[in-house]
Formats: sequence, C-alpha cells, structure tokens
Amino acid sequence: MTHPTPFPGKWDGRYPTDMENTIGAVLAGGKGTRMGADKAFVSFRGAPMISHVAESIRLAGLQVLVVGREIAEYESVRDADNPGGGPLVGLLTALRSTGSDVFLTAVDQPLLRPETVLRLLEQPGDAVVPFQAGHPQVTCSVFRAACLDRAETLVASGEGKLRLLIHEVTTNQINESTWTSWGEDGRSWLSLDTPDAVQRAEALR
Repeated sequence: MTHPTPFPGKWDGRYPTDMENTIGAVLAGGKGTRMGADKAFVSFRGAPMISHVAESIRLAGLQVLVVGREIAEYESVRDADNPGGGPLVGLLTALRSTGSDVFLTAVDQPLLRPETVLRLLEQPGDAVVPFQAGHPQVTCSVFRAACLDRAETLVASGEGKLRLLIHEVTTNQINESTWTSWGEDGRSWLSLDTPDAVQRAEALR
C-alpha cells in the first residue's frame, strides 16, 4: 500500500514530532571491495566519508548509530544475524537494538542532505522510500519500528535483500516530482563505492 503525500516547497526548519524516537543508522558493514579501501575513511572533500554522513544526520536532529561493525568515534553495533549479510540484516540490527524508528543510509553516501532526511521523516507509512527512475532508494529511507517483525521473518527465511521488505509493509513511495520539490537532486542516495565515483562527486556543487 502506498500513501501519496506531496510536501512541496522548502524545508521550514520544523522537526517531526517523533524525532526523539528515531535514530540515524549508517550501514558500514561492507568490505569495500570495489573501492579497494575502507569506504568509511576514504577522504571526500577533505574529511572521511563517514564524517559527512554523520554530520548530515546530526544536522537533521538525529542520533548517529553505525551498524555492521565498531568505529571508535561513533556509537556502533555489530550485525545481530549473519554478519556482513547486507542492508536488510543491518536494518534489522538497528531496529532490534534500538526499538526506534530508523532513518537508514550508507557510509558511502556523503552527499546526504539534512533537509531530505527531515522531509522523509515527516511522511506517513511504515516505510518511506524515495524512488528514482522506478528504483527504490532504500539506503536513504525511513523504516519505522512496525517493520521489525517482517524484517525478522525475511532474515530468518534467508532473504537478504532490503527491497523485499518494502513489499511486505505499508510503504510510502516518494516520487521524483515530490523529492525534487524539496531541492533534492538524487545526490542524497548517490553511492560513492569506487575511486572514480569519489572523483566525479568531488566536482559536484
């Protein structure tokens, strides 16, 4: 089920009413094979990628939780099931360990916009997922605590794809005309998972 909820215009600085019950989870359990280095600490615009992601989450008023491994500078939690099992396992870990709603992103998305985080949080639905060219951008999405049971069931059945979850819960699909009205251009979910991608993104303004 979807809930079309356009929210045009510029963010006015208001925080969602349930902000205290939401955490910003950063997926960081990948091996960085395509990057050839630890993506969390790859330099982007003079700072490690993870620091950009964390700062955007904090500017949106959320606590940062690194998921998948321990990183000393941040509150962290290891994957609860099937370490390295992918984004669905990471989301399950965040939902299970905090009991909170989760804004989910990835360590290689340093262009995340705080305004986009806030807009997504203001939308209804068990899951709130922007779509671009028909593809769900699941690592720039909101997954509320109501998703926990379905995530548990999928992981227990051996499924690891986060995209499967959005067909199992009440999902609010945020279309392009809506998120562009927030000033978003797709960079919030742009994954910089290779050295070339990092170099190209450095030139974006």
